[in-house]
Amino acid sequence: MRIAIAQVNPIVGDLAGNRALVEDAAARAADAGAELVVLPELVLTGYPPMDLLERRGFVRDQLAQLDALRPASQRVAIALGAAIPASGGRPAGADEPFDALWNAAVVLARGEIVAVRAKTLLPTYDVFDEKRYFEPASVREPFRLPASDTTLGVAICEDSWAEEMEYDVDPVSELQWGGARIVLNPSASPWHVGKPAERRAMLARLAQRCGLAIVFANQVGGNDELVFDGGSFVVDAQGEVRAQLPLFEPAFAVVDVPGAGAGTPLAEVADPSGVEQLESGLVLGIRDYFEKQKLPPGAVIGLSGGIDSAVTAHLAALALGPERVLGIAMPGPFSSEHSIADAHELGRLLGIEVRTVDITPVFDAYRLLFAQLFGERADYGLTQQNIQSRIRGATLMAVSNEESRLVLATGNKSELSVGYCTLYGDTVGGIAVLGDVYKRDVYALAHHANRAAPRIPKGSIDKPPSAELAPNQLDTDDLPPYDVLDAVLAQAIEGELGRESIVAPPGATAEAARAIVRRLDRNEYKRRQTPLVLRTSRKAFGSGRRLPIVHRYEG
Repeated sequence: MRIAIAQVNPIVGDLAGNRALVEDAAARAADAGAELVVLPELVLTGYPPMDLLERRGFVRDQLAQLDALRPASQRVAIALGAAIPASGGRPAGADEPFDALWNAAVVLARGEIVAVRAKTLLPTYDVFDEKRYFEPASVREPFRLPASDTTLGVAICEDSWAEEMEYDVDPVSELQWGGARIVLNPSASPWHVGKPAERRAMLARLAQRCGLAIVFANQVGGNDELVFDGGSFVVDAQGEVRAQLPLFEPAFAVVDVPGAGAGTPLAEVADPSGVEQLESGLVLGIRDYFEKQKLPPGAVIGLSGGIDSAVTAHLAALALGPERVLGIAMPGPFSSEHSIADAHELGRLLGIEVRTVDITPVFDAYRLLFAQLFGERADYGLTQQNIQSRIRGATLMAVSNEESRLVLATGNKSELSVGYCTLYGDTVGGIAVLGDVYKRDVYALAHHANRAAPRIPKGSIDKPPSAELAPNQLDTDDLPPYDVLDAVLAQAIEGELGRESIVAPPGATAEAARAIVRRLDRNEYKRRQTPLVLRTSRKAFGSGRRLPIVHRYEG
């Protein structure tokens, strides 16, 4: 069967714009002689629509766009994701939401809806909360297109993860028992580093186990903290990958799907390396956050001369273009000359504008204020350290207000984990670009950025990390070495281990490892107040990791 896959980048809530994406894909599929075009999960609403589904008129307006798609199905059948009133579902009132919805795949052909198939397995873990909005399917039934002899099934996204996630219901097996030879898998599967290969391997095993072909059509693009990588593909009944679409960009392909028959696999399927994926995913997340909100005219970043701000500026320049990125170097009383020089060298290498603002006069004014509040002292310790960060944060927000630029926060996951950051200081901004990137991976991104030509100054990479808020200050004055810190944090966050289960890495004692986890738990209150974190791992700070601020559990 000749099937087209349309890997598109919908915008949540842009119902008419998303319908246009479907119409364009249908036209391309018809011109290419496809019998069917498959688009991602909830493509009409964009994923995830969250509480928009509870807003008056949202589902109705989406259903109107679905109805407007009927003419586009005259030349080619269309399978697309939409929110559909469940059986027996009805509006609570004339302007109220429907009281029951399906996350459904709708199949249109010859101007009519020929099949509606609801999602069975509604994920409610990590970043997902689908049971809040949808009712599950009670039956799984194959279908056929008009005048077609191929029996098709639909398993929406999580429905294909039954064995992997140990669900009691296995939708794809039921579709196989019902006679399906090809299963369509419209998806909105969020990305993390390594996820594309995991998906292919899992769906290849599933296809081989069930003896049918699977067409995986995934969303691409950034929506809030989530990045969707696309990477759509087809596996045949032997579990061989027959076609694969690229990562991190919209794409379209027409594939002759063999059903139960054998086919010629791709010679090789290779994903970009981990650091290459990481860079591409972050760039896409930044770009779509700006473009989908039409944020003018660009970004502003505080440049310290250190590696975190340098990598953030590099990523922003790739995402937006260097002409839309402004760096502000804000030397203070403890800033080193080489840090100021590295900030300006970064601007030259990236081609971005860099302005310099000396915060020392403002800092001195605060010291006078502190003397009135706390009495005369030579050093106000942490209070005077943090006020420098807050002066810089206020300066960046002033630029944001005056020039309509979005501030990009530069803190990394290692720092956010243990609270090595200043509320209302270096945590200000719209996005924490590196908030799900450990320090070790920030260095990897810097080296990757310099693979062809210098973009990150050598001094920013080589010098010991320092906040430069006190004389001769180093991060290691307050933190363990980053290799130790990151090894413990990975066990506690991604591994979800308690402090008593952590294995101390080389160079650390068991008590030192437990102290890191205690500090991780103690700083949840800071993370609740930091900007949105672009998700790059299995467990990012934000909607996918929900811990109480107030608790006393010590395990």
